[in-house]
Amino acid sequence: AEQGLSVLVIGCDQKHDCTRNLRGEVEIPTILDLSREKGIERLGLEGLVGEARGAGGAGGAGRAGGAEGGSRVRLDEVVYKGYRGVFCAECGGPRPGIGCAGRGVIVAIELLKRLNAFEELEPKPEVVIYDVPGDVVCGGFAMPLRGSLADEVFVVTSADYLALYAANNICRGIKEFAAKGGTPLGGFVYNVRGVLDDEAVVRGFAERVGSQVLGCIPNAHQIAEAEIEGRTVIEHAPESEVADLFRELALRLYNSREVSVPEPLPADEMVRVGQEIRKRARERTRERTSERARERTSERSSGKWQDEKSGKKSKII
Repeated sequence: AEQGLSVLVIGCDQKHDCTRNLRGEVEIPTILDLSREKGIERLGLEGLVGEARGAGGAGGAGRAGGAEGGSRVRLDEVVYKGYRGVFCAECGGPRPGIGCAGRGVIVAIELLKRLNAFEELEPKPEVVIYDVPGDVVCGGFAMPLRGSLADEVFVVTSADYLALYAANNICRGIKEFAAKGGTPLGGFVYNVRGVLDDEAVVRGFAERVGSQVLGCIPNAHQIAEAEIEGRTVIEHAPESEVADLFRELALRLYNSREVSVPEPLPADEMVRVGQEIRKRARERTRERTSERARERTSERSSGKWQDEKSGKKSKII
């Protein structure tokens, strides 16, 4: 958005918090909640958007009114503007204990398509980002991978085993859909979190599945501070190094043209990946323990001094 491009972010997590920091912690109505309110169970998608098509761009001023029990959904009721004019939409999820969250993603994206969101928003979106949970077991969450809804898939992962296990499942889904016109893999982004901070683990995994690592998100305090303030890092600390890192990463992803159909690792290789991660984690823990012990020893040594007048020994710890 800083480069003058029109951006649309579609949150596909049922927690509907993908666009929260773009909106200053102000939640927006989810597509599924509004659809239920407008009577989708009775009208279906066709009846829900029949009179809404061509309603225009997103305003974000709030939810528009309308008669209950079948009011038509308008585009400006489900797409709102956030920081720097980024269009924001949240799919939402089913009522707790009822329905399938993945199915909800299918319905929400189909509704956006029927509302001509990708053509009628002003300015017309030039970049569309689907923020999808790392779970392709459910077909709904995998919808952006299918039918070429997106040009590329970028997987954000840490060096934890469970994160890489999920990443491997995403690769499996990408390969499955590739033969049916699905979206190829653009690469990985290493997100530093968890017990082990080891970029080599993620780079090694990416190479083994036939892809690349395009960038690294550090464990920086500005990220946590921005999260607390309900802002993006670029809005919260625009002059910081980590903000510049996000700008560089965004441009790298936007300009990347190298895609692949990954070759997911079989179960026995994933077991070896897990063993290697545990080995590195143990080594890193021993190193940190030894380092802390050396620091404590140094503090004790430097904290001892002789009071020349009293002859008493004092210790500062």
